[in-house]
Amino acid sequence: MPRRGEYRGGFPAPSAPSRSSQAQRIGLRQAVALDTGRRPVTVTFDPSGYVCSQLAAELAEEWVELMEAASLSVSACRGFRKAMSSFCTYLDSVEPRSAEASLAAGEPDLHGAVTEWIRLLSAAYRAGSPSPAWLASRLRQLIARRIAHQGRPVAGHLHGWVKGALGVSKGQSAEVDEFSRADKKQIIQAAWSARRATEERIRKGRALAAAGRDPRVDGWEEPANLLWALAHRVWTGEDIAQRLPPYAQWPAPLRELLPPGILSQHTVNSLLRHLVGMLYPHNLDLHSYRILLMASTGRTSEEVVALHEDDIEYGPRSVLIDFTKQRARATRRSAFSTPADKEDRVLHPSSPRLDVAEVTRTLLALARPLAERSAIAPVPLFLRAAVSHHTMTVRSFSGHGSGLRLTDWLSIHKVRVDGPADIRRLRKSGKVEKAITFKGRISDIADDHTQETFRRSYAHGTTLRVIAGQVITTAQQHWLSKALTGPVVLDQEAEQSLQDPEVESALGLSAQDIEQLRAGELDMGVSSCRDPFASPFERPGQLCPVAPTRCLECRNAFILPSNLPQLLLFAAHLEQLRHRLTPRHFHALWGQSQANLTEVLRLRTDAEIARARRRIADEGLTLQLPITSQVEFDV
Repeated sequence: MPRRGEYRGGFPAPSAPSRSSQAQRIGLRQAVALDTGRRPVTVTFDPSGYVCSQLAAELAEEWVELMEAASLSVSACRGFRKAMSSFCTYLDSVEPRSAEASLAAGEPDLHGAVTEWIRLLSAAYRAGSPSPAWLASRLRQLIARRIAHQGRPVAGHLHGWVKGALGVSKGQSAEVDEFSRADKKQIIQAAWSARRATEERIRKGRALAAAGRDPRVDGWEEPANLLWALAHRVWTGEDIAQRLPPYAQWPAPLRELLPPGILSQHTVNSLLRHLVGMLYPHNLDLHSYRILLMASTGRTSEEVVALHEDDIEYGPRSVLIDFTKQRARATRRSAFSTPADKEDRVLHPSSPRLDVAEVTRTLLALARPLAERSAIAPVPLFLRAAVSHHTMTVRSFSGHGSGLRLTDWLSIHKVRVDGPADIRRLRKSGKVEKAITFKGRISDIADDHTQETFRRSYAHGTTLRVIAGQVITTAQQHWLSKALTGPVVLDQEAEQSLQDPEVESALGLSAQDIEQLRAGELDMGVSSCRDPFASPFERPGQLCPVAPTRCLECRNAFILPSNLPQLLLFAAHLEQLRHRLTPRHFHALWGQSQANLTEVLRLRTDAEIARARRRIADEGLTLQLPITSQVEFDV
């Protein structure tokens, strides 16, 4: 047996239907009976309605047995039927010999028909829809089951298709946005209140059951006796239904348990459902706990609902939980803090406290009687009781089906949200909060899935887009303030006042720095540098790698009057580059430097520029650039 969380490849093994199976054959017509918790649903498929009736019957045989081997939902069952119907309808329309079609026969070639059917599937759905891949995979699963059965041969090249690529892209479902902060807050508050109401109702119901007696001795008209019979499993729901007096003879205590406006033919079943609800949680009750656990752990609905007692380890100040994600075939352990002493707990908190340990302990206490009743071990956290046709059954939580959805829970508790009422939005709200906490670091946000999954499924949200814009803006401001602020330009008068303590403080220079500037020890050519080993273009402690070509874009640069000749030579050099490079290339490489240089030269007087040009001519000055820069420019 595979361990929990371990992936078991392949499909459920084919097996012959048992007498107690939910699947049945009605002549050539195939039917699958599913118990949804409210009423049985029968899904039928009639192969005789197709020309390729032999092929349809073979697929239907695998479909019936698959429904026996795997506990699938009604929608999944109907999805397999849709895949069979779609392929059989297509084959009848294109294959003249479809009446002879069979998985065991080599002719007609079903592999070519399957390939063409898959190709045409995409045209029937919107671009990027996952439905074509979903239908094709269902048909392939049925064929794979038949291949796995030794007594059911499959001819042709279908073996290769089953083992190889599906032939159609998976597509992508429409992603939902996260809940707004206001919507999430009211959902959690409603879940907190509903949880307290559930626990109070069950506490009172079990206390009333403890005060009851055997109804055979003390009467069938007393609610406490009926609760005692159900809690101690002395009498079943069918037994109670048979022994109850007619509705007209019911005493007031029993009538008060019925909802208003109930029809007479539904009174007994409604009474039993109410009595069971006083002892055990029903499906809508578990929505509250799912919401609270998802909000407190940040995990998906799939991971939370799948928890059982062996996944949880309680400590003095924390609780360790193993979350299993079946789709990713992975199990991850997470720790959550919890108050250790009673003094740490607030008896009447002003807002819901999302204590993971408390919620899981409560769920285990509610589910344990149901697990013992049905001999389920280890105890799942999300177990519920259901009543159908006077029979009480124990089932797992279901978030789908009429009256069982999140939308039904929100409607009952009068909670209105903007956008679709999808439980996945609660998970995405948690991701947004984590993104804010970790300031957009994906490596920390995507701690329970891959970074690619985060980009594909979570990074599209409205809030995260706003955060991303803020991050980009902050980064731009940081870069502009650090690297593109430009140099400090000093004229002759400002250079003379460098000894002033106020000037030193304003410029962030020490007396030693000023002396080095005046002595030319920090001269980098087109400018002087505050500290060549603290360049914004390199890590601290490393010599600046871009001086002097990027000095005009650096905050560390000081331009003194003595730097004017080199600035004029650098301006002429940039003018040559402008003619040699394309405008876009020049602007990308030198646009900022030229803009800053133009502003620096504008601050100089015509007389200063004339003197600098005479000095260049008299002394034969040239532009002082590193050899590597000269080579780069020449190229």
